[in-house]
Amino acid sequence: MAAYFDTLSDEQSDHPSAIVDDSVKLVQAFRKHLLGFIMFVYVSPFLRHYIPFFKSKADDLLLNLRFINERLDEIIKRRRQAIENTSLDKPLTNDMLTSLITANTPRDVNYTKTVGGEALDRPMTDTEIRGIIFDGFLGGTDTTANTISYIIYYIAHNLDVKKKLIEEIDRIFQGDKTRPITENDFQKLKYCEAIAKEVARVFTVVPSFTRYINKPDEIAGYKWPAGTMFRINADAIHYNRDYWEDPDKFNPDRWMVEGFEPNKHSLLMFGGGLRICPGRKLAMIELVCLIALLYRKYEIDLVDMNAPLKVISGGVTACTELLVEIKPRN
Repeated sequence: MAAYFDTLSDEQSDHPSAIVDDSVKLVQAFRKHLLGFIMFVYVSPFLRHYIPFFKSKADDLLLNLRFINERLDEIIKRRRQAIENTSLDKPLTNDMLTSLITANTPRDVNYTKTVGGEALDRPMTDTEIRGIIFDGFLGGTDTTANTISYIIYYIAHNLDVKKKLIEEIDRIFQGDKTRPITENDFQKLKYCEAIAKEVARVFTVVPSFTRYINKPDEIAGYKWPAGTMFRINADAIHYNRDYWEDPDKFNPDRWMVEGFEPNKHSLLMFGGGLRICPGRKLAMIELVCLIALLYRKYEIDLVDMNAPLKVISGGVTACTELLVEIKPRN
C-alpha cells in the first residue's frame, strides 16, 4: 500500500524506501507466479525439460517460486521467534499467521480438528504454514482486485444497473458517506451482491480450472484411467443456455427474482466440490462492501467508454489497465 501511495501522491509514505521496494518485489513475484503457473498444468514435462523456449520459461518460474518460498520462510521464522519471545501471559496479535503458528500449542485457544474429525496432536510445520499462507496470498488478492475492476467496467456500461445500485446504497446509508458498514448493512446490500455475481458470470477471473482423478472413472460415457486431469471451462458453463436465460446479457436482476437459485455448479465463481474456495464468504463481503464504499461517496466513470477491457490471461484473467474518472458525489 505504501508503494501505491508513493506512486500516486506528491507526498511520500513514512516507510523506508528499502522496505517498500522489498515488499513490491514479493508482490510482483506472486503476480508472476499467478499468471505463469498454468505452464505446469498445460505444458508437458518433456517440453519444459528439453525444448529451449519452454525450458527457459519454466526455469524462470521455478526460480521465482524459490524466491517466494524463501521470503515466506523468513517471515514465518521471524514471527515464530517473536511469539517464542512473548510470555504466555501477554496477548499476541490477531492475524492468520499467528493463529497458524500457535495452533495446537499452549497458545491455542481452540480445539482444532481435521476434516476427518480427528484431533490434530501436533503444531503445523513451517512448510505446512507456508503452503497455507501462499494460497491465502494467491487466492485472496488478485481475484478480488480484478473482479472489482470488472464490476466498475460493467456498471459504467449499464446506466440502469448503476441507477438501481445508487438507489439501494442511498436507501441503506441515508446520505451518510463515512460511517463504517455494519453486518446489518451487508445483509441488505442485495443488489450489490447481485452485480458481483453477475460480473463473475459474464467475465470470470478464473475462466478455467482443473480436477484430477486418483482412480479410474467413467465420465461423459468414456472410461478414464487414474491420474487423468480434466480442465473445466467455466466460461462455457456460464454462457450455457441450458443453465441461463439470455446468457449473453449482463443482467444482475436475474439474481433478484424471488426464489431464484442457479443450477448446481452452473456458477463457478469460486469453483465447486470439496475444493471450492475456502475464502468465498470473505470475498463476497469484500466485494459487496467495496462496491458500497465506492459508490456511496464517489461518482466513477470510465475515461474512454469505447476502450475495451485490457486483460492478460494466465492462471487468472488479470486487468492490466482500467482508466477511470473519480470525483465526489454531489
